[in-house]
Amino acid sequence: MRRVAITGMGSINALGHDAASSWAAMREGRAGIGPIANIATDLLQVKIAAEVRGFDPAAHFEPKRLTFLDRVSQFALVAAREAVAQSGLDFRSGGRGERSACIIGTGIGGENTHDETAKRFYGDRKANVHPLTIVRLMANAPACQVTMDLGITGPSFAVVSACASANHAMAQAFDMVRSGRVDFAVTGGSEACLTVPCVKAWEAVRVTADDTCRPFCKQRRGMVLGEGAGIFVLEEWEHAKARGANILAEFVGAGLSADAADIVLPSADGAAKALRGALADARMDASEIGYINAHGTGTPANDPTETRAIRTVFGAHADALAVSSTKSMHGHALGAAGAIELIAAIGALREGVLPPTLNFIDADPACDLDYVPNAAREKPLRAALSNSFAFGGLNAVLALRRA
Repeated sequence: MRRVAITGMGSINALGHDAASSWAAMREGRAGIGPIANIATDLLQVKIAAEVRGFDPAAHFEPKRLTFLDRVSQFALVAAREAVAQSGLDFRSGGRGERSACIIGTGIGGENTHDETAKRFYGDRKANVHPLTIVRLMANAPACQVTMDLGITGPSFAVVSACASANHAMAQAFDMVRSGRVDFAVTGGSEACLTVPCVKAWEAVRVTADDTCRPFCKQRRGMVLGEGAGIFVLEEWEHAKARGANILAEFVGAGLSADAADIVLPSADGAAKALRGALADARMDASEIGYINAHGTGTPANDPTETRAIRTVFGAHADALAVSSTKSMHGHALGAAGAIELIAAIGALREGVLPPTLNFIDADPACDLDYVPNAAREKPLRAALSNSFAFGGLNAVLALRRA
């Protein structure tokens, strides 16, 4: 098995239009959650979200190209271009495109296109819809658009597993580079789900907060929807070293599991299996982990369940762990969540700074770990985990080591 380096990362989300500004906001504890501005809110009970503000697609894409791109693909392309630029790789030369994979997760796909089509058909009673509707709304569109943009001709596909989509995609890409099936991978997640029907659907599940996101806090009222993308370049370690690449972190393991229990309620047993799996795959002892970027949605069910899973796996070492949820800043971007959160794990490893869990008021007795409340903290780290636990009982935990 080969070692895997992360040599590029890119993002656009509520905290910033690139990875550097996103990490800076996380490190400084600046939130991107606020009143919804991009859609009408008169029919909504929940009027807050973590939106991408000030994004001008025309600054990134020619008009002809834009006709093919739902907002979810626009985000993926912006983040992928940044990640590849940082990596310094050119997939159109030296046969790299054939030795590369592109695997991008999304929980919903082209929701804006779906919403616009429904308005046209049912609201405006138009018999015809846009001829590019399918290619814009299909869940694999972000991955396909990135392959065409970069010249990647190796194995490429989408992963759709709700809020674990990005982590599942990155775990698959990691396995492909580690095994030698490919030498490079562009991977992560993208989501653009903030439409009126989608927000109403989440309201109906009764898991959304109307004030802000307060993970692990006694006063938490639920999750806050977000949007955006996070994309990474994975590369065989020796190749990265030989060309003098700036290695951001080493990707060392992934643990995957299914609860097989309930479509909505999380299982501590299922989450614990994924945590153990990540440690085993990375060949690391639990004592090596210094930080966990938690799934930490701020819902009544998730936070104590995740806490129990961490305590089950880490035992006495759980009290020495720092655990934070950056969803308190960038919201829950569903299929892109794990990718945006991996930026936090990489930043923590590189700079020895733990991003905080914002909006924390009082401790919940059922959530009794160190959640780095409200302010970042300096702490040198050797290794970190990043958790994603999705509806459907699908769990994916990634393990990173400082480069």
